[in-house]
Amino acid sequence: MRIGVVSDTHGSVDHTRPAIRMLESLEVEVVLHCGDIGSAEVVAMFAPWPTHFVFGNCDYDQADLRRAIEAAGQTCHGLFGDIELAGVWIALLHSHDRGAFRSAIQSGDYALVCYGHTHIAAADKQGDTLVLNPGALYRADRHTIAVVELPTVEATHVGV
Repeated sequence: MRIGVVSDTHGSVDHTRPAIRMLESLEVEVVLHCGDIGSAEVVAMFAPWPTHFVFGNCDYDQADLRRAIEAAGQTCHGLFGDIELAGVWIALLHSHDRGAFRSAIQSGDYALVCYGHTHIAAADKQGDTLVLNPGALYRADRHTIAVVELPTVEATHVGV
């Protein structure tokens, strides 16, 4: 299974559009959004895939975003997603809550921890856990997403 991981769209349709095209070309089956969604318009762009969303520190109107996500038939996890795909347990969060972020990594419960907030693409192995930041689609030197192959948990960053 191939999944797409995105973060920090901050409501920018113009910056999200190239990522959507890239996700289509990479034929991902599911998308994970690591927070700072920013607008219902951005939520709607992920309609081609089952998409899991978490809120970030800049998602000020969480009630409106939750309604938009649920109206789109997508999954809203609030601040923390605990997801199983292809037999792999994944933690999904924004990482602005440093305690929750450290706890997810240190728990040993997850093969993959996906996070945003820093606007910097990163992939670090901590024990048996891959800690993955796809980068950002807004306010970043280079706009990137990540693609992860499951169940092997092999990640690649892709510029958009």
